[in-house]
Amino acid sequence: MCVFRDLEILVTLNSFTTNKHGVDAVGEKICSWCEELGMEETRFTREMIGDHRLFCSQSIPGQKILLVGHMDTVFPQEQFDSYQDDGEWVYGPGVCDMKGGLIVALEALRNIYKRYGEIKNIDYLCVSDEETGSDDSHVLTAKIAAGYDYVMVFEAAGAAMELVVGRKGVGTWTIDIEGKAAHAGNHYIEGADANLEVSYKLQKLVSMTDLDRGSTVNVGKIQGGIGANTISPAASVTVEMRFSVGSERTRLLKGLDEIATTSTVTGTSAHLSGRLQRDVMEPSERQKSFVTKINEISANKVITESRGGGSDANITAAAGIVTLDGFGPFGDGDHTIYERALKKSFYERIELVTDIFIYHQDNGYIVEGG
Repeated sequence: MCVFRDLEILVTLNSFTTNKHGVDAVGEKICSWCEELGMEETRFTREMIGDHRLFCSQSIPGQKILLVGHMDTVFPQEQFDSYQDDGEWVYGPGVCDMKGGLIVALEALRNIYKRYGEIKNIDYLCVSDEETGSDDSHVLTAKIAAGYDYVMVFEAAGAAMELVVGRKGVGTWTIDIEGKAAHAGNHYIEGADANLEVSYKLQKLVSMTDLDRGSTVNVGKIQGGIGANTISPAASVTVEMRFSVGSERTRLLKGLDEIATTSTVTGTSAHLSGRLQRDVMEPSERQKSFVTKINEISANKVITESRGGGSDANITAAAGIVTLDGFGPFGDGDHTIYERALKKSFYERIELVTDIFIYHQDNGYIVEGG
């Protein structure tokens, strides 16, 4: 296997999301490897970020699988660009999140090509902006995924090599509040205090948190005012919401709108901006059938888990496609300079994914009629 040689190549190419040159260099390398397997590339060019890329195998009647990964990482150039291997772990930006996952997908595809001399109905989507919320790629991903029966996402596995069946939905919004400035000593009552309005909105926002239902509302940033002697003419609050079930999405969005449009301090008004970045990924019966089939056909038995963080699996699951995540290697320290991945987990995951691909290539489906 070329696992760690190829991983080092990808990891030492800085692909911070806004480093278009670096992300495109990663894409070019993946393209060269996929073309060796007879896959054809469709490139979705972008001006400010890396190009998104779809690599397609031979299309024939039968169930189709889409593999999904992202090429971008979170560290700007010269902050964390090294790659190290101590025999048990590999270290570097993206070794688990998720250049390691890209390599797992690639190696399983190579195994299928070696076995059959061709690949059928398994395509590979690599996007360039997942780490910043998939703001550009989410529409493209949902559109492409609609043409497939199953989606396999290659984010990192859990500590016990779990697959991911559920992810919280997540959205980020800013409420900008307009008040009226006034001298705090001479004309206090003539002002409309935007900072005071922020304080009311903050408390209402946080009160929507319901841990029993898996919903959190976090006010992560507050700005406002000019100085101590001036009634604040403007303020803003940035809030993130996460939720585990669709009913909570409805409740939280309704509450957010009411908070933004209702003023407690006379003379203030507010403007709401932002969006739901990723809808909730909820476990389903069809997904459960996929997991059951995996455990029937592979010696690498898997268990499942739900996670609070989002990924592109949220997007494809929300589009109605049977989706499983966590097909990458196990690692930890992601988004820090201590990021690492366990070497033996690469082999386990490659074997598991290869088993799935073999069953699919031999039968033309994963779950019959599914």
